Amino acid sequence: MRLPDDHPETRTGGIGLLLVNLGTPDAPTPGAVRRYLAEFLSDPRVIEIPRLLWMPILHGIILNTRPRKSAHAYAQVWTEEGSPLAAITAKQSGKLQERLGENIHVGWAMRYGTPAIASQVERLNALGCDRILFAPLYPQYSGATTASAFDALGDALGSMRWQPAIRTLPAYHDDPAHIGALQADIDRQLAALAFKPEVLLLSFHGMPERTLKLGDPYHCQCRKTARLLCETLSPDHPGLRIEVSFQSRFGKAKWLEPSTEAVLAEEAGNGTKRLAIAAPGFSADCLETLEELAIRGCEQFIGAGGEEFAALTCLNDGEDGMTMLEALVRRELAGWV
Repeated sequence: MRLPDDHPETRTGGIGLLLVNLGTPDAPTPGAVRRYLAEFLSDPRVIEIPRLLWMPILHGIILNTRPRKSAHAYAQVWTEEGSPLAAITAKQSGKLQERLGENIHVGWAMRYGTPAIASQVERLNALGCDRILFAPLYPQYSGATTASAFDALGDALGSMRWQPAIRTLPAYHDDPAHIGALQADIDRQLAALAFKPEVLLLSFHGMPERTLKLGDPYHCQCRKTARLLCETLSPDHPGLRIEVSFQSRFGKAKWLEPSTEAVLAEEAGNGTKRLAIAAPGFSADCLETLEELAIRGCEQFIGAGGEEFAALTCLNDGEDGMTMLEALVRRELAGWV
């Protein structure tokens, strides 16, 4: 049957993959950081305080004091390509596109900042993708990260008349492909160091302790990642002691413990001279790994009496990480591809 002349043009039959990470300001300036923090800290998934109490604190105090300090931190890790997190996520997207071929349209987005999830869902839809795999790059599930990304996806779909079919990438904290990639990558980096660490500290992003009490699986999944990684690394590193900590505390509430800052000070104070730190809860290097761990963490450890310190990089777009991502994505695309 011939379509009428005024029938709108439609493209269908495409398959899309959207990688999603947390977010970043567009520039290492107080203004850009303020806009980013306003979006990030306004998310009720992130700050679980009644909004009538929280919003005056956010707009009256935090957004008037924190942006300048955070902009200074971002400036220390900013690159010619821009934000490390955005640049690495873009590279992961590009390399997955090469691996998956032209039959899959691969894109990337940030939960906070740009490119926004809604804009990238619309872009994939315009390319004719009526099936999309939505892939938050958080190995461990948390309401403040994974669920918030799903919220943004729901908001994007809510504005669409013709919605694509959606699949979502599950948490992969204990997936053999993830543990294997971490083991291989950490092995390679440890072997390249100019010193032999006595301690490997696995630092995960912190969360308020109340999230654990409310049933969030994040803490348990972090601990499982650490346990499995320890089991795979220990045979080849018999003298290496592996510890776990949680970083990036914010506010006065009790957070998951032990804190990374406290562990670094305690290790140095107890006589540890050589320490390496890794962040297996992050899929790409960002402010929290490059500034908080690599710069401030080094200052904390050396200042407390340590002598040798190394911050290992995340999987990023390296061969081990990309092979893992390809395996996870192909598994979730099965039946569509």
